[in-house]
Amino acid sequence: MAKKVKEVKKELLKLDLGCGQNKKPGFKGADIWRGEGVDFVVDLFKLPLPWKDETVEEIFGSHFFEHMPQHLRFGFMDELYRILIPGGKIEFITPYATSKRAVQDPTHMWPPICENSYLYFNKNWREINRLTHYQVKCDFDFSYGFILNPETQLKNTETQQFWVNHYVESVSDMSVTLVKK
Repeated sequence: MAKKVKEVKKELLKLDLGCGQNKKPGFKGADIWRGEGVDFVVDLFKLPLPWKDETVEEIFGSHFFEHMPQHLRFGFMDELYRILIPGGKIEFITPYATSKRAVQDPTHMWPPICENSYLYFNKNWREINRLTHYQVKCDFDFSYGFILNPETQLKNTETQQFWVNHYVESVSDMSVTLVKK
């Protein structure tokens, strides 16, 4: 008779990166500053990140990613890819590139974030566009939505889409969900 092997289910993390004092409920907060809601005091701009491979199921960051220096963005996303489980997800909320919010804060880094910024974190897109020489290995699918400014919200869907594509200040923020392939 074969013995049953007891499965040990490892505890997976949900991380709120750059949480400050506004940690998302059910998440562990990570920030450079010690304070209420911060569970991990860590400089997220220093790689590698301190978490082990495939120990995180979900990552959240509200108004954090736009502070990431441009030259660290590929390495940072590779690190998130490393620590996420397959199928794990990231949700980032950032000021939209054509919003004043994207450039008002002197600690925001260049370039501002738009939906096309996330294409570079998809392996198939990099291959199709012959960008495999870029120093990035992660592979995420992503979807996004816009947080429209109040005036844009009053318009019909067709007008909203036109404004999003052609007018600055029609979108204040963007929400992106990335899923590890």
